[in-house]
Amino acid sequence: MIEAQHLTKRYGSVTAVDDVSFLVRPGQVTGFLGPNGAGKSTTFRALTGLDRPSSGRALINGAALTDAIAPLSEVGVLLDAGNRHPGRTARAHLRALAATNGISDRRVDEVMELTGIASVSARRAGSFSLGMSQRLGLAAALLGDPATLILDEPINGLDPDGVIWVRHLLRSLAAEGRTVFLSSHLMSEMAVTADHLIVIGRGRILADAPLADVLDGAGTETVEVQSPDADRLALRLPGAGVTVTSVAADRLEVTGRSAAEVAALAAAEGALITGLTTRTASLEDAYLALTHSSVDYAASAAA
Repeated sequence: MIEAQHLTKRYGSVTAVDDVSFLVRPGQVTGFLGPNGAGKSTTFRALTGLDRPSSGRALINGAALTDAIAPLSEVGVLLDAGNRHPGRTARAHLRALAATNGISDRRVDEVMELTGIASVSARRAGSFSLGMSQRLGLAAALLGDPATLILDEPINGLDPDGVIWVRHLLRSLAAEGRTVFLSSHLMSEMAVTADHLIVIGRGRILADAPLADVLDGAGTETVEVQSPDADRLALRLPGAGVTVTSVAADRLEVTGRSAAEVAALAAAEGALITGLTTRTASLEDAYLALTHSSVDYAASAAA
């Protein structure tokens, strides 16, 4: 279990994390979302003992990780896949980590097989591609067979097969009762991997809820209507709580009415419908709605 208790981290006059409290429970995958500069990396660094909090506490299984005798057996961490000696082979890198935590060489072989890098174990880590570096980082995170995992962008640089593999791996680890806490900027992947979401913006928690609840808060369904009689339907569809938006000469977007209601009204009017699609709010929609006022680095709209 991971717990932040009124966690605050300041760098001079800048408050990167501001009185943050949350609980990451075992048995589920918890996603950590937020814009660049929101405080995700700082929170991860505080949880893993790499940064000392200015105030508050960061706990792994009820204690600060800095107090652990064998930290790799407490928590598996992937914060930077490039954080390894480039001149060491993959096997030597993992063996060095294992030796400092009382982990056997047999476990080194197991995690190399598990992450798909056994065939390149004799290659120097500095020659690895980004995707292979990620696999090596995941192998290091799994080395101590920890009950808790903290992973920053674990699918960055992976090919589609690798992305699917990581997704199934994280789901299976959570199913074993482990605590899995990860960040990602890929909303589509987070939507099919995470059970629970914590969203942070400008150092403060914006949402802490099950994925389904975050999606429900994103708004109502939108019915997309394609019809040569779109102008006539646009006049007849509005009503209490209904919004109709014309997006093209023959296309409307309708909220507040179901697809069945739109079809029935069109039939009553003798209006032809050539396309009718219901679009539900996506995680991307929910995320943008939550963080729209917390983005520090926004590009201007194209001319």
